[in-house]
Amino acid sequence: MAQAGERLHGLIGPAVEALGYELVGVEYLPQGRHSLLRVYIDSDEGIDVEDCERASHQVSGVLDVEDPIKGQYTLEVSSPGIERPLFTAAHFERFKGERAQVRLGTALDGRRRFTGMLRGVDGNDVLIEVDGDEYRLPLEQIEKAHLAPEW
Repeated sequence: MAQAGERLHGLIGPAVEALGYELVGVEYLPQGRHSLLRVYIDSDEGIDVEDCERASHQVSGVLDVEDPIKGQYTLEVSSPGIERPLFTAAHFERFKGERAQVRLGTALDGRRRFTGMLRGVDGNDVLIEVDGDEYRLPLEQIEKAHLAPEW
């Protein structure tokens, strides 16, 4: 998780959790005047539009008071969906046995993208099997990851 995402996660996590939701993760995509702050929430009962609205209102209040992001941005609150993003070692462990797509910030063995079966976590490495070969992907080098169910 990027440093900005970690800081934002720590800032808005308590507000989201106070509503009874799990804060799955936070993505901040700076794009000049069209920056996006995406917040993923979940619960055992699932997430609907009203849940997103409640969390959005709460998160907006925290962000208005704390003002951690300079400039304009759009706040988007959503469920993780079927292609659930993976942010932490616990996420990779929880979804062991599921198909995932992982993109690294820097190439490993000449490649940055890996799509295959999650095999869990070993220390600070995510284990993923791609076409019969197992790769150890350093968690701190993962730029983006999500579940990738086969259709």
